[in-house]
Amino acid sequence: MSEARDEILRRVRTATRDVGEGPEAWDPDADAAYDRAPSAGDDPAGLLAQRVEDFKATVTRVGGEEEVAAAVAAIAGRHGARRLAVARGFEPGWRPQEGLEFVEEPELSVEELDAVDGVVTGCALAIAATGTIVLDGGPGQGPRRLTLVPDLHVCVVREDQIVPGVPQAVAALKDAAVSGRPLTFVSGPSATSDIELDRVEGVHGPRRLEVVLVA
Repeated sequence: MSEARDEILRRVRTATRDVGEGPEAWDPDADAAYDRAPSAGDDPAGLLAQRVEDFKATVTRVGGEEEVAAAVAAIAGRHGARRLAVARGFEPGWRPQEGLEFVEEPELSVEELDAVDGVVTGCALAIAATGTIVLDGGPGQGPRRLTLVPDLHVCVVREDQIVPGVPQAVAALKDAAVSGRPLTFVSGPSATSDIELDRVEGVHGPRRLEVVLVA
């Protein structure tokens, strides 16, 4: 077994001997390629909302951050959620002041996360062309398990966090990737299909995704 492992590692090293490590592996000249990414037109927020809903998620658009708490409360009410988890660093003004109990990570175990009604987070950015929300473990987002265990994920996205396409997203996430932070790309609720194409939701993550889009 040891000889087989050593042979595999030798081949990997040979195949990657011209690949750098850490920040030096980033090619600044590649930035020019990002200008060729698809344009989101004059309404990236509208395109994002359309794409998100294509994935069977729900979008609630609000006119400013002062309306986020009311939107979160309304979403929780629709789903019968009373006890929600939030990540450390989540904006205090985005939490409804009455009617809901908030439990702050990182003190929650996986078992405790499974017992809450849902989770509310911010995001690192959102990709208009694909309807994808990206989490990078930053303030207000928490570790990966926080958004994968609860059945309901409410994610707040500001319009200034929207990028047109995947190349711009990759560029914006460079620092998070180089520092080793986990990146989670969310395109709608968790879903999978078997060989007969029967769709099953909630297998690998939340079965319900609600996006609060803030102008």
